[in-house]
Amino acid sequence: MPIKIAEDLPAVSVLLGEDVFAIDNERAAHQDIRPLRLLILNLMPNKIDTEIQLLRLISQSPLQIDVDFLKITTHEHKNTSVTHLKKFYLEFEQVKDHCYDGLIITGAPVEQLAFEEVDYWQELVDIMDWSQNNVTSVIHICWGAQAGLYHHYGVAKVPYKEKLFGIFSQTKLGNHRLCRGFDDIFWAPQSRYTGIDAAMIDPERLQILSQDPDIGPNLLISKDGHDLFILGHFEYDTETLDKEYQRDQAKGLETKAPVHYYVQDDPQQGICNRWRAHAHLLYHNWLNDVYQITPFALDEIPQMQKMRMKKGDSV
Repeated sequence: MPIKIAEDLPAVSVLLGEDVFAIDNERAAHQDIRPLRLLILNLMPNKIDTEIQLLRLISQSPLQIDVDFLKITTHEHKNTSVTHLKKFYLEFEQVKDHCYDGLIITGAPVEQLAFEEVDYWQELVDIMDWSQNNVTSVIHICWGAQAGLYHHYGVAKVPYKEKLFGIFSQTKLGNHRLCRGFDDIFWAPQSRYTGIDAAMIDPERLQILSQDPDIGPNLLISKDGHDLFILGHFEYDTETLDKEYQRDQAKGLETKAPVHYYVQDDPQQGICNRWRAHAHLLYHNWLNDVYQITPFALDEIPQMQKMRMKKGDSV
């Protein structure tokens, strides 16, 4: 897909090396179709890695996409240079008067804190509230999904006895359009210390798209189709969990090796990627869905969202 991003973004050279099709601003300006405008709120410490992972997934579509990155201002970013943040990231004040076709809210390594104890919680709440009127569709990932479920629906998170770590299967429920083409059972990376209290899910407001008998729901969507919650990390690279495991080992943590990840569960035999195809398919389906329902004029999104909330349409 012709993805339009800043030419000197570090992710560009990596993606071009993978033959991901990118176009420059001059060529994009002469295309007749309107690009989709996506905003990525990147809460992960290593922002460049997350940029590459997400851009890799949203690039697999015939649609042209303009991508903006958003940073939290009420938090000190220690793992990404100030130069990179100033050059490639916007602040909420710069976007709050605009509309976007899609928003992606990433995970964050703060899940063992109460939501209200996270130093940027109020800013995140403001962004999530803004997204309900100014964005056609929102993806929430891992902790971002837990935060969204808590804020919008009052779904509490629960701590696990040990880190949920590895590749876990899940069963598709029904035939929702976002899971079109999915196998009945598919896999996704998980790396978290908390989950959600499934007993608090209101079936009148949320639909479970997939679940696992041991770890519960993994994909959920609001009944109006506006908010998608992904409790795992489809965006993860093949090596991401291995890097996390080696990091935890170096820190002296008692993290067990990620399950269903290494060949025959042996780190010496390499990694078996079980989730790549469904990761691309999920994001392809989401982009197609956004393209189908978003208005041509971005400034019509707030009115569309007001009608959506008034009607209370179900998916």
